Amino acid sequence: MAAAKIVVVDDDRETRSLLHDVLQEAGYQVSEAQNGLRLISQLHVDRPDVILLDVMMSWIDGFELCRAIKRNPLYRDIPICFISGRDDPGDIRQGMEAGAADYFVKPIDIDRLLQRLAELVSAGARG
Repeated sequence: MAAAKIVVVDDDRETRSLLHDVLQEAGYQVSEAQNGLRLISQLHVDRPDVILLDVMMSWIDGFELCRAIKRNPLYRDIPICFISGRDDPGDIRQGMEAGAADYFVKPIDIDRLLQRLAELVSAGARG
């Protein structure tokens, strides 16, 4: 079975790079997008199994992008996990209400992230 595909969407290069390395080492096929516009164009070409999405980005914030993806019948089944420095309970609630499968606050608990990704990929494979 091919490795699950995860796309990391974050305007911070260091965060993208760190997550890319950690996820690749864990056996995932990883791609990156620096903003929502890049993600949208990437979705048409190479559909991911899971999207890791920052909240604070240029062009469109993560909450709005998540809602847009969840409104699209072609992509609404792709699980989205937020990765954000914003730890306010209201932000976390807003992320979940936007349709996210989970919300991780930076600095990210990598073990918890890997465990959650394994659950989401497994659920998608049973899909």
